[in-house]
Amino acid sequence: MTESAADAVATEHTGLWRGDAGELPDRTRRVLLRLVRGPYLSGAREAQLWAVLLTDEMVIRSRLADLFLELVIDRDNAFAFVRNAPSDDVPKAVRSEALTFLDTAMLLILRQTLLSEEGRGRVIVGQAEVAEQLAVFRTPDRDEKDFASRVNSSWNKMQNKLRVLHAVGDDRAEISPVLRLLVDADQIRAITAEYQRIAREREGGGAAPSTDTEDQSE
Repeated sequence: MTESAADAVATEHTGLWRGDAGELPDRTRRVLLRLVRGPYLSGAREAQLWAVLLTDEMVIRSRLADLFLELVIDRDNAFAFVRNAPSDDVPKAVRSEALTFLDTAMLLILRQTLLSEEGRGRVIVGQAEVAEQLAVFRTPDRDEKDFASRVNSSWNKMQNKLRVLHAVGDDRAEISPVLRLLVDADQIRAITAEYQRIAREREGGGAAPSTDTEDQSE
């Protein structure tokens, strides 16, 4: 933020309640709160907050840094989110979301689908086609009905909690461009290694692994 913009923020601010010690105006605080709550801020769905973010970006970055958080902005696709500061020497401010292995596998499949269709407009997927790709992870102790229930649970989590899928019809959804950045390189390597391990074990007649393993994603 330029000096004049910072002055404007300071001038605009008045206490929001008795004893309010904050220095930022209401609009800027709302953006900060939205970012911290997560999972991300969408310019397409929250245009007013997005406009404030772009106007007050530097002061927002500064306040987030005070909380050991880093602001990530994709201007082309109009979304922003926060992640823990890239240092092992500071506290982790953002709580990780506990994911099952199946959740993480679905995230990777969705991300790969998004990247493969990049530049072709909106990317729409069906739950059935994603479930088909996940079938390799169904273990002998899980019948088809039980596995389908687990896939459905992961699908709902993608829509309602992580918000990387947006429903467009019965069992079909648009993949959010934010997914390109939400899944980090370590997770990609881990899940890809698991794919390869399962393939090797099945070729050799070994047992497939359980899908109950917990993973973490911000």
